[in-house]
Amino acid sequence: QVQLEESGGGLVQSGGSLTLHCAASGSDFSSLIMGWYRQAPGKMREFLASIATGTAGDTTNYADSVKGRFTISRDNAKNMMYLQMNSLKPEDTAVYYCNRLPGWYGGYLDWGQGTRVTVSS
Repeated sequence: QVQLEESGGGLVQSGGSLTLHCAASGSDFSSLIMGWYRQAPGKMREFLASIATGTAGDTTNYADSVKGRFTISRDNAKNMMYLQMNSLKPEDTAVYYCNRLPGWYGGYLDWGQGTRVTVSS
C-alpha cells in the first residue's frame, strides 16, 4: 500500500505563493493517477488537480477554482508530486492532501495528515 506524506504548507499573505510537496512510498508511483485535494473548515473535501503519466508525457486537469493559479507536477523518479500555488486568496485556506484519483482500479489510498495552508488578507 502506498503511503502519502504532504508538506510545504504555511502562512502566506494574500497574493503570495507556496509550493506543496507530496512524497509517496512504494513502487509503481508513475502508474498512479494522482491528485491534490483540500478541505476547508466546515466544508467537504474538494478536488483541485490531477496528473497522469502516459507515453506522451503528463496530462493534467484542474478544478475551475484553481485553474490558472495552481500548477500540478510530478517527479516519478523521486516518487514526488508538487502543487505550485500562486495568487493565493484567503478562500484557499484549508488543509491540503494528495491522493490517488479514484477510478475503476480502486478508490482512495489511505489519507495522509495533510499540510495546512493559511492565507491572510
